[in-house]
Amino acid sequence: MNAPLQGITVVSLEQAISAPLCTRHLADLGARVIKVENPAGGDSTRHYDTVVRGMAAHFVWLNHGKESAALDLSDTGDREVFARLLAKADVFVSNLAPGALVRLGFAPDELLERHPRLIVVDISGYGTGGPLDHKRAYDLLIQSEGGSCSITGTPGAPAKPGIPVADIGTALYSYSAVLAALYDRARTGRGAVIPVAMLDVVAEMMGFAVNTVLHGGEEPVPVGMGSPMVAPYGAYPTADGQTAVLGTTSDREWRRLAELLGRPELAEDERYARNANRVARRAEVDAIVGAWCAERDLAEIQDRADAAGIGNARLNSVRDLAEHPQLAQRKRWQEVGTPAGPVPALLPPGLARGWEVPGGRVPALGQDTDAIRAEVAGS
Repeated sequence: MNAPLQGITVVSLEQAISAPLCTRHLADLGARVIKVENPAGGDSTRHYDTVVRGMAAHFVWLNHGKESAALDLSDTGDREVFARLLAKADVFVSNLAPGALVRLGFAPDELLERHPRLIVVDISGYGTGGPLDHKRAYDLLIQSEGGSCSITGTPGAPAKPGIPVADIGTALYSYSAVLAALYDRARTGRGAVIPVAMLDVVAEMMGFAVNTVLHGGEEPVPVGMGSPMVAPYGAYPTADGQTAVLGTTSDREWRRLAELLGRPELAEDERYARNANRVARRAEVDAIVGAWCAERDLAEIQDRADAAGIGNARLNSVRDLAEHPQLAQRKRWQEVGTPAGPVPALLPPGLARGWEVPGGRVPALGQDTDAIRAEVAGS
């Protein structure tokens, strides 16, 4: 199989989303991923629901292509099995509660001393040091602490984005850091300790908003299906009961949109000519665009917007996404095995032409424990 991480072994002490998504993407690229789980229930996401043939939606999404070893790390024998696994590993990824690795005797810096080629990813909520480093961290908590919820929703009604962006962002930063560390190790022969704090990830994602406060002095105001930074840019009901999403990201696009609306004079009107003016008069601009959309069906709006070079979309449901023709026609679906039989799963987004995806199965809790114990017994 032509997979770029073939021959790389990843060991994980992971739960929930951030670390499991990181390691699943490593598995997608051919790495062997050994997921170490507590025998008493395993990863908490196993038990969120039973919607996928008796399995949890989160767990199936995050864990195909992995092996599961059920080890009790409070037990001396199982801890020794785990230590032997780490001695054979290229990468170790963990997102346990603050201080858990140290208490288990696997502090990241000590692991690197013992295994100089090991790449250790230590995911936490707030990093080490500072007044919050002891706190547990979940997606909602980090998004709240990181200000993300304050620019989502509407004024007076903050909201958490439906996608767990703190968890997913942390997973992707961790994943990319592992790839960089593997490249660096190929040059230098040295592993690395990579601490990734979820708050740091959200702070990075909030960079535009932070700059607005630091340099402009004003808090961005949430605008629901829009952006605090540009206008018009939002969702507009159509004559056929759909919702068109369209708008502009530059004054040049605004001129094209004004032509599309049959109101070319708006592009020269000083009240609307610059983005800052349109943001200040957002309600007026939205009313103009909304009135135009309300008189037309979605298909007409999209055809005319495409012809004018105006970005647009349809407001879809989750079912609409699952049945989206763009995904189907581009063959973005694969089948993965599970204890309950094959289920559909999306292919990973970033693949070079010619790379093969191993696929792999979603493991039952402890499915590979005996084989892994036997594998490390002589090491």
